[in-house]
Amino acid sequence: MFSKERLEEIRLRKQEWKQNYLKKFVEIGERKENWETPSGIPLKSIYGPEDIIKFDFLDDLGFPGTPPFTRGVYPNMYRGRIWTMRQYGGFADAAKTNDRFKYLISQGQKGLSIAFDLPTQMGYNSDSQICIGEVGRIGVTVNSLKDFEKVFEDIALQNISTSMTINAPTAVLLAMYIAIGEKQGLKPDQLRGTVQNDILKEYVARGTYIFPPKPSLRLTADVIEYCSKYLPNFNTISISGYHMREAGCNAIQEIAFTLADGIAYVEEVLKRGIDIDDFASRLSFFFTTHNYFFEEIAKLRAARRLWAKIMKERFNAKETESLRLRFHTQTAGVTLTAQQPQVNIIRVAIQALAAILGGTQSLHTCGFDEALAIPTEDSVTLSLRTQQVLANETGITDVVDPLGGSYYIEYLTNKLEEKALGYIKKIDDMGGMPIAIEEAFIQQEIQNNAYQEQKEIEEGRKKVIGVNTFCTDKDYKIDTFKYDTDTERKIIKDLNDLKAIRDENLVKKTIDDLKMVAYTSENIMPIMIKTVKTYATIQEICDALREVFGEYESPQIF
Repeated sequence: MFSKERLEEIRLRKQEWKQNYLKKFVEIGERKENWETPSGIPLKSIYGPEDIIKFDFLDDLGFPGTPPFTRGVYPNMYRGRIWTMRQYGGFADAAKTNDRFKYLISQGQKGLSIAFDLPTQMGYNSDSQICIGEVGRIGVTVNSLKDFEKVFEDIALQNISTSMTINAPTAVLLAMYIAIGEKQGLKPDQLRGTVQNDILKEYVARGTYIFPPKPSLRLTADVIEYCSKYLPNFNTISISGYHMREAGCNAIQEIAFTLADGIAYVEEVLKRGIDIDDFASRLSFFFTTHNYFFEEIAKLRAARRLWAKIMKERFNAKETESLRLRFHTQTAGVTLTAQQPQVNIIRVAIQALAAILGGTQSLHTCGFDEALAIPTEDSVTLSLRTQQVLANETGITDVVDPLGGSYYIEYLTNKLEEKALGYIKKIDDMGGMPIAIEEAFIQQEIQNNAYQEQKEIEEGRKKVIGVNTFCTDKDYKIDTFKYDTDTERKIIKDLNDLKAIRDENLVKKTIDDLKMVAYTSENIMPIMIKTVKTYATIQEICDALREVFGEYESPQIF
């Protein structure tokens, strides 16, 4: 970018500036002794061309919509189409969730994101003894296809993109969605959306796993294989760094662990003899954005570039679409505070701006009251308006990658990619992500970083407004979502009513057929679709698979 002579001139002038101008101000005192990003990258006071000497415009930056996609996965990005605005929805019973979805659609939302309650995520029915108190609490209850039909009642699936945050029972819920599409007269290729389907991160971050890793990977690959043939507009997996970041990892680890998971899934599908270019274009990813603005932007750019290189150099992908890292972003729930909750509105707006400048394809903005309860209708409306203001009033969508070429941004992008690649190589040397998880390496790395972050907050080295600085005794009273305990009784009654009228013989036969397929290497999706259509419950289905696959118990980490 610059000649050697010009770089040397810049270096000398910078030394003069440091000596004649900067030095006296530093001697007076600066706010910190050590400056670094939250992921530990040391920071200078300014950046220039000497910090990116090896940077090549075409190879490292290039143009949007072309490899390595540093500047974005599409040539005109938001000048052509604004990111999909999503608000996470789903609580209590199916009818209430349906009402919330219709409200969000009426307010301009183009994509639905479904939160499921804990029993659904773990493959249990609402009437199971273990589920008392959790039914409908943190998401919508889905005991059977009947509930899912109510969730989408009077919502035309061909006009909406639906994202489902479900992992262990992904095959069950996706089968239900396909069945609903059929009832609406739609062909599978008319359905659009995403299933999270990322079981590996459950073993290290969220814990909503059911089966051991090997059969779980089989189910994940079954979904990817089936969708690549019959649901070409569905993102078959959302490889999720979000939950690992929520559990405590830093930005470098978020890139590395997410892409390492992606490598594991690709390898699993390739074992079936499927060509990389037949499914890679429908892989999607899920990141978060935190408050440290520029590192978060650089993180998303680095992840895009690194994934393009991995797909091309490691897996020999030929199609440009196979190299694209398309992702959804959610602002960081873990950064929200119960103290002075209105301050969360500011945090969410900054994090959303970082996601957009980082080039996200889809965005969820948290409700400011999420540290206290499920967001209220007013809260989710404000979160949606935050995205709409950023899209329509700020001008940030008028230019593609407006921060591209910034010395600081490109330096951070390079550093994050370099350090994330180092982690990926370490995981490869261990035998891959499944082995690294089995040996609790990933879990330990996340826990260590989480401990350090919490220690910094408690010691006051990391400032959190309202928690350890600018605190107040004022009692901030806001209306929050109230969980209705009558909801659980109603859901259980509806479940019992369903069991009384369905064809029990047909349910038993299809469950038996499901188990037979589970014992083989046959793709499980066709029989799963038949099974859910009989109104077999999620626990009946998952219990059958538990019988075949067993259940996973997490290793203890100290």
